[in-house]
Amino acid sequence: MKQKWDERYQNDFFVYGKEPNEFFREWLPKFTPGTILMPADGEGRNGVFAAQQGWQVTSFDQSEAGKVKAMQLAAERQVSLDYIVGDLEDLQFEAASFDAMGLIYAHFAGDKKAPFHQQLDSYLKPGGIIIFEAFSKQHRGFKAANPRVGGPDGTDDLYSKEEITTYFGNYDILMLEEEEILLNEGQFHVGKGAVVRFAGRKK
Repeated sequence: MKQKWDERYQNDFFVYGKEPNEFFREWLPKFTPGTILMPADGEGRNGVFAAQQGWQVTSFDQSEAGKVKAMQLAAERQVSLDYIVGDLEDLQFEAASFDAMGLIYAHFAGDKKAPFHQQLDSYLKPGGIIIFEAFSKQHRGFKAANPRVGGPDGTDDLYSKEEITTYFGNYDILMLEEEEILLNEGQFHVGKGAVVRFAGRKK
């Protein structure tokens, strides 16, 4: 998987564009800036946006090529990121280290979703915020019709509202919807797709 993302991010262009995800752009400014963790931040479009809003950003991804592009974008936008490259299993932070977390298309293998979300949840402070968008289990038909919309191939790697309420059962739900949207994010998220959108506050 690391090789896949390194190869994708080695393109000269920003494969998902330089602008943040629309849901993340809409929700992040609702909250007072503090520390935010951005897993699977790739080329940094969402982490850089958070930094522009005054957040202290820690980005994380398994791709060294992604980090290179993210640091390039941060320099271009005159902000800073703390960007860590590695495997999620090896990620070590103190419990309750962050005020917020952005999980934007952070898809994990089906058998790893529950433990990975439990691990990430432990890093968030009580009262902390999660902003989440990922492809839903209804997305496979959209990808079959239009591969350019992107997303995982396996149903187990996709999300449902029920999974969100399970993984984040200790959160007050600020918003939880499954929606069909038009994506226009670079060259790999283009067209109609089905997503789950969630914003929650940790109890």
